Amino acid sequence: MGIKIYADPITVNCRKVIAGLNLIGAPYELIHVDYFKGEHKAEPYLSLNPNASVPALTDGEFELWESNAMLQYAADKFGNEAVYPHDLQTRCDINRWLQWEGSHWFPSCYVFLVENCVKPLLGGQPDPAVLDAQAAQFHKLAGILDKRLAGRQWVAGSGPTIADIVLAAPMHLHGWQRLPISDHPNLRRWLIESVEQLPCWQKTAVYEGFTTTRPN
Repeated sequence: MGIKIYADPITVNCRKVIAGLNLIGAPYELIHVDYFKGEHKAEPYLSLNPNASVPALTDGEFELWESNAMLQYAADKFGNEAVYPHDLQTRCDINRWLQWEGSHWFPSCYVFLVENCVKPLLGGQPDPAVLDAQAAQFHKLAGILDKRLAGRQWVAGSGPTIADIVLAAPMHLHGWQRLPISDHPNLRRWLIESVEQLPCWQKTAVYEGFTTTRPN
């Protein structure tokens, strides 16, 4: 018995969990659920995650969905206090950023992912009106994260934590997404010079076209 992750590594939240588990040092078995074939919307997966979204986690008879909760669980299960400290204030700070990502940051970044990545891949075109409507919200949120990262290499503490992986995940295709991160220099520095240099991040790289195979 051990952790099994039901996921498609190309998606934001699946990459988040897989990279996070690698940061934690948690062993796991990956069971591929093909996102573009819609396997997450059909049985037997649907019985595991009734939200019809990936990923999902099992640990023996225990079942869990919500990507951020999976990383919290794995960090505690395998006792990696460095990436999810037990200190009350630090842990609450990390939890705050995990909730902020799910409630605000992911939805904003996801608009750019859909418009600039998914639609063209499926033969459509980005909708400038949709992107323009989201721009102010994105810059507001990016400004909050940029301010947090002023003079800091990592979001919380002196080393990488699950908060860094969680917050970076919605931007993991930032070039293809055309995210305007150049307007937020602290955020851009953190993403490119810190997060993207982590072995766990490089090991789980996703490239333009939603592929895990490095282009020639």
